[in-house]
Amino acid sequence: MKKRLKSNIISAPVDSLYFRISEHIDSARQSVQRTVDTEMLKAYWKIGRDIVEAEQKGNSRAEYGQSLISELSQKLTARYGKGFSQTNVRYIRQFYIEYQRYSPIHHALRDEFEECANHSIQHTVCAESQTPEFSPNLGWTHYRELMGVVRKDARSFYEIECSRNNWSARELKRQISSLLFDRLSKKKDKAGLLKLSSKGQELIKPEDAIKEPLILEFLGLPESHKLNESKLEESLINNLQNFILELGKGFAFIARQKRITLDSDHFYIDLVFYHVILKCYVVADIKCKKLNHSDLGQMQLYVNYFDQEIKTEMDNPTIGLVLCTEKNDALVRYTLGEKAKQIFASSYQFHLPTVAELEAELKKEIMKLTS
Repeated sequence: MKKRLKSNIISAPVDSLYFRISEHIDSARQSVQRTVDTEMLKAYWKIGRDIVEAEQKGNSRAEYGQSLISELSQKLTARYGKGFSQTNVRYIRQFYIEYQRYSPIHHALRDEFEECANHSIQHTVCAESQTPEFSPNLGWTHYRELMGVVRKDARSFYEIECSRNNWSARELKRQISSLLFDRLSKKKDKAGLLKLSSKGQELIKPEDAIKEPLILEFLGLPESHKLNESKLEESLINNLQNFILELGKGFAFIARQKRITLDSDHFYIDLVFYHVILKCYVVADIKCKKLNHSDLGQMQLYVNYFDQEIKTEMDNPTIGLVLCTEKNDALVRYTLGEKAKQIFASSYQFHLPTVAELEAELKKEIMKLTS
């Protein structure tokens, strides 16, 4: 018994020491990997520059460029193995063309990170090589996705948000496919669009955190009138990580089916979040139908209750969010009055939007703003 007790006493500090040392090793390895990724980006940029310059000496003839890339790919693959297929060499060439100058990310994130001594992001061009310094949070697979975004303002936005939020390449692809930039820009004027593309998403007012529409394709559910609210809620909880990613940065999950009791009457709020940036509770109700005035009245009850009974002096006013298949902005405005600054309705869909669908929505928003 004494032997076993002694062994347990010794193992506790050893385990603690082991975990601390493991953290140092893991941190160092991650730092090394980020450095390797960043250096490879610089190398790709230089390779792309050399290819473009060689093509220019060949008068940019299409057959010359094709032959150049084909032979170059064969020689590089023979020496370095995978990573230099003709397709990837073309991407490397395009990388230089697209990023000959500063990436907009350096300007957007400069003020945010320059006071953090431990953050390694750079904002200058190396005077000797004239090679841009790329964000350590973005790798080659990220830039492959970014180069597929044709519009410069949208690409700038995705680049900033990807670096700021440490999105994986898969997450970045999903945000691009769901047209996140366009959904956030729907109700912004020209100045707001410029700010969105040059600084990324800034959360200052409650409406800044609301997307229209929400894209829930990750649930794998059909667009069917037979879908009930409990099934949709269960699917959202089962896919909570993806759902919070779609809601956006700042959302922290608090509760499901939160019960509030008023005398002998019980009410259940579908989902409760806390927004760590806006410093407020977010109560959400799920509807599998078109929005009506009773849905808004119910949400107003929930928001009033949270503001009076749950919110502290440190919290900002509660945000209410009704998720519905279809909404009517005029109904929201006339039903809620001043509360419309706190309560929002957002439609949702179970498929990724097409550009045509979004353009139709943008035209509707423009008509509302100009009418």
